[in-house]
Amino acid sequence: MAISQAMVTSFKVEVLDGIHNFGSGVVRASTSADVFKLALYTSSATLGDSTTAYSSADEVSSSGTNYPAGGLTLTISQAPTSSSTTAYLDFDDLTFPSATLTAAGALIYNETQGNKAVAVLSFGGDKTSTAGNFTVQFPTADASNAILRIA
Repeated sequence: MAISQAMVTSFKVEVLDGIHNFGSGVVRASTSADVFKLALYTSSATLGDSTTAYSSADEVSSSGTNYPAGGLTLTISQAPTSSSTTAYLDFDDLTFPSATLTAAGALIYNETQGNKAVAVLSFGGDKTSTAGNFTVQFPTADASNAILRIA
């Protein structure tokens, strides 16, 4: 099993099809931004560029861990913008409070659009929290580092 960091291929096609709404003022039938979530996964998970949707298989257990099944909602910290030839957006860091868990990676997905996958995050190994805050820290919101970039 492996977790490979990637902006998933299906998301790239769906962006071109206008499926995901990050709330950048684009007019659609729904003017509200979609709800994006982050779910945590164990090292038993197989996630990568071919992941198409959220699945509870190999997700961190929600039993007695203070981890909610399906993860938590993300807040966009940098609305879609561009610098030079790169478009990007970013999310606020996300904290799972008072959590007891071990996670090897995460999936960002669009709950509003049928739980479609956006990106897989690999933590490079197991990260653990014991009755403490488990925080996923996103990189700097710029064209070289933001978590979602299209160059």
